Amino acid sequence: MVLLTRRRWRGQEHLPTTGGFLFAANHISYADPFFFGHFVDGSGYAPHYLAKRSVLQLPVVGRLLRATGQITVHRETEHAAQAYRDAVAAVRQGRSVIVYPEGTLTRDPDLWPMVGKTGAVRIALDSGCPVLPCAQWGAHELLPPYARRPRLLARPVNDVLVGPPVDLDDLRGLPVTAELLREATARVMAAITGLLGQLRGQTPPAVRFDPRSAGAPTTGNPHRPTRRPSRHQQGDST
Repeated sequence: MVLLTRRRWRGQEHLPTTGGFLFAANHISYADPFFFGHFVDGSGYAPHYLAKRSVLQLPVVGRLLRATGQITVHRETEHAAQAYRDAVAAVRQGRSVIVYPEGTLTRDPDLWPMVGKTGAVRIALDSGCPVLPCAQWGAHELLPPYARRPRLLARPVNDVLVGPPVDLDDLRGLPVTAELLREATARVMAAITGLLGQLRGQTPPAVRFDPRSAGAPTTGNPHRPTRRPSRHQQGDST
């Protein structure tokens, strides 16, 4: 990473010196695990990711992530809840776990954080651990979203800004309802978005992008054309 990027890391004074916690970061590139993992490792923590099973199956990225004992996320399967239990156990054991609350690469056309999912705050509320909001910028210049090949000569700045823990104290100990989870998630995403605005020197959108409201796919590559069903799948009409 030293050869491929330059770095500008700020806000490490907010990182806890003891106990487990969550790094909650925005997601702009498949290179994020390397960029943000470099920051986490350089800050003195072992990076543990919640990683989608599909990412862990990638030839290079997956091999590296599996070798470092990452937490596998099995989406929409009977094993989906196991990642949650593993993450809660990890922070209770004093580890730092990296999560992308958006759940996938942002669909926002300008790469601002989109509406978050509730998994990160579920982990935080269940385990009692703090959530450290983090903004990152630069990985997309090396590997644009959904690109197949990196721009090896780009040498972007690995820009990371960490904020103080998101205040969830008034929500801890309350009955966990959908409304409470949405409120907690909104606080986390607001903190991340505000930090990213500082990194970019721009004002974030007043309303976060919601792929469901926009009719955009929530998983997979949104730019990949939908495969048409074969004639056999359609059924022979003759």
